[in-house]
Amino acid sequence: MNNDLLYQIALTLLPNIGAVHAKALINMYGTAQSVFKAKKKELENMEGIGAIRAKSIKDFTDFSSSEEEILFIEKYKINTLFITDENYPKRLLNCFDCPTLLYYRGNADLNTSRIISIVGTRNNSGYGKTVCEKFIEDLQAENILVVSGLAFGIDTIAHKAALKNNLQTVAVLAHGLDRIYPQQNKSLAKQITEQGGLLTDFISNTSPDKQNFPKRNRIVAGICDAVIV
Repeated sequence: MNNDLLYQIALTLLPNIGAVHAKALINMYGTAQSVFKAKKKELENMEGIGAIRAKSIKDFTDFSSSEEEILFIEKYKINTLFITDENYPKRLLNCFDCPTLLYYRGNADLNTSRIISIVGTRNNSGYGKTVCEKFIEDLQAENILVVSGLAFGIDTIAHKAALKNNLQTVAVLAHGLDRIYPQQNKSLAKQITEQGGLLTDFISNTSPDKQNFPKRNRIVAGICDAVIV
């Protein structure tokens, strides 16, 4: 069992500790394991943590959930990208609430020189479809990575156009990698995995609940050089 990953996943499961707090803790202690081994009084005195969050860290015992997630990761050959890892998307680090840990299936370089995110309405017009497809076709010679959210409408059109033009494309998901939403895009998601990747900061068994989509969107926007809406 990967001990570093065990604590990294556990850090994302802590009650009262969000991405901003986790980032501050890693900046202070260096590793997730060191955060859990820190003295309670020291955590309490840390700016932004205090008594309640320090208690959440020291009282945490649900490492079995981390162990189960590691088994899932190993079974499906998922890559994990911790905030301090060399392969973590560097552009995302500019987000104040960048994800502590990312789960990734794919072969695209998330730090490639040119990344564009393309998003839009789920109920696109014929004109919108044409413009999106033509825009991506014109990017073919630039070797650009196209990022979107796998939703119906423009997102789906962007992914398909990228694949058609032999560009790599990454879909950022609002749920775990144990499912695909919408289900109608399951076949598309498989193609994306082979010519790009699927990326999320949600562990397995996380449903695509409404509140997850704004979190997903910060990755779509933060991982790229430009967002086309």
